[in-house]
Amino acid sequence: MKNKLLSLVFFGIASLGLTGCVVNVGDGESDWDNHGGWEKTQNKNRDNLAKISLGMSKEQVVTLMGTADFNEAYIQADKEVYVLFYRTQRTQGDGKTTKDECTPVVISNNAVVGWGEMAYSKI
Repeated sequence: MKNKLLSLVFFGIASLGLTGCVVNVGDGESDWDNHGGWEKTQNKNRDNLAKISLGMSKEQVVTLMGTADFNEAYIQADKEVYVLFYRTQRTQGDGKTTKDECTPVVISNNAVVGWGEMAYSKI
């Protein structure tokens, strides 16, 4: 009886001690920053940008590049214009992607008309 009571007290104290254990899954930013995830993404995006050609459709660009980090869309002179932004350079080590760290791909009437700052500034 004494052994059972002692066991029960031991397990009770142990369980109280374990209630403070937490597994921290996190939001991935430390992985993104510490393990070079941003570098891999940038390098992949730069490699894929070199494969883009004028006249490619929006679907071809998305298939090649993946989901854009940012995008814009509007109608200009009865033409649909899409701008897809892909991360290609790091400017701040804050774990967040901003437009100034991206290269824009400009698509008008479902055809790539240019990419980079010059193409973006001309629309």
